[in-house]
This record gives sequence, C-alpha cells and structure tokens, in this order.
Amino acid sequence: MLPLRTLPRLATPISPIVSLARAYSTAPVSLHTIRPHPGSQHNRKRWGRGQGSGRGGTSGRGHKGQKARSGNGKPKAGFEGGQTPITRRFPKRGFTNPTEKTYAPVNLDRLQYWIKTKRLTSSLENPITARELLLSGCIHDVKDGVKLLGDGAEYLKSPVYLEVSKASQTAIKSIEKAGGRVVCKYYNDLALKDCVHARTDRKAALPNLSIGNVLSGEM
Repeated sequence: MLPLRTLPRLATPISPIVSLARAYSTAPVSLHTIRPHPGSQHNRKRWGRGQGSGRGGTSGRGHKGQKARSGNGKPKAGFEGGQTPITRRFPKRGFTNPTEKTYAPVNLDRLQYWIKTKRLTSSLENPITARELLLSGCIHDVKDGVKLLGDGAEYLKSPVYLEVSKASQTAIKSIEKAGGRVVCKYYNDLALKDCVHARTDRKAALPNLSIGNVLSGEM
C-alpha cells in the first residue's frame, strides 16, 4: 500500500491591522514609536458631500417628515401630538410645605418593652435622648426629631426620664404619673446631629424666630 502523500499546509493570510498590531506591541517604546493603537481611530462620516459618496442629498434622513428636520427631530418630553398633555389635564391640589418637619414616633408600650428587656436605661442625670433610642433600635431614623406618643400608656410601669423634640399631653401625663419626667428640647438640624453623635463641644441650639432657626454660639 502506497503511503499517502502529505500536502503542504497553506499559510493563513494575516491582515495588515494584525501585522501592524504585532509590530506595535513588540517595538520598543520611544518618542518616535508612540502612536494610537491600530484600529482605535476612524475617519468621521462626512454627510452631504454629493451623491457619489452615498451620504449626499438628504444626508441619510430621507424625504421630509418629523425626523428629517433640523435639530434632534424629536418633540419635548410630554408632548402628545398637539392634544392637551396629561400633565395639564389633571388639576393641581395642595402644595409642598418647604418647612415641614417629620418626626420619628415612639409610643409608650414600645418604650416600656425596651426598658423591660434592658435595652434602655434612664436616670435624672442621664435621660434617654434621640441617640439612645437610635442606638438601641427603638427607632431606625431620627428624621427631624423624636416625638413621644401616648399609645400603650396602660403598659408603662417604670419611671422614665426623656429628652425629646415633642411629646403629646397623654404621654407626658402617663410618664409623670409613673414617676418619670419628659423634657421637650429644641433641636435644629445641626444640634440634632450633634446629639446623635454625642458632640458636646458646641453650645445648644436656641430658637430664634427673627433670623430663623440657627445654632447659636461659637462654631
């Protein structure tokens, strides 16, 4: 049996870009060899330069129509073809109060449970503030301050001493009846932040209605 004749392998043609990239990667770096990477730069399309270019005349936009016009060819957001858009069909109601305050609520039954499980402790010298309520998990965000509410007043048995932004009359009477005390203290944004981070190097905040709520004292 005659041996099979082995055919010579044909060399695979290499594109000019590949060969140029190989030369670029192996050439030593110097001022005269620094150049953009092959294939990274392209000639920009030149529109409207005659029919022979394939992009002349209408410059690829077709004949007339909304998308053939100058500009981006698209209407503004909310445009509905000329009919009254939905943003104008519905009437306006109310307003947004720029000085509105949102308080984190704390009820008496939740407060009593936190004291019973020894997550919170209080005394006349060390009352419970927004910092202790936040660190213990009784509230998850101080927001613009803490407001004490009177839900679950029948479960409150321990004397509690608190310093909060606001408190309802029911909550105050229930805590004083149990032997505790509630102090409603003014906090602006900076003073509340100092309270949460236990900073004592600045003076307390005072309400000043003539120039707005600012932090008085040295900064």
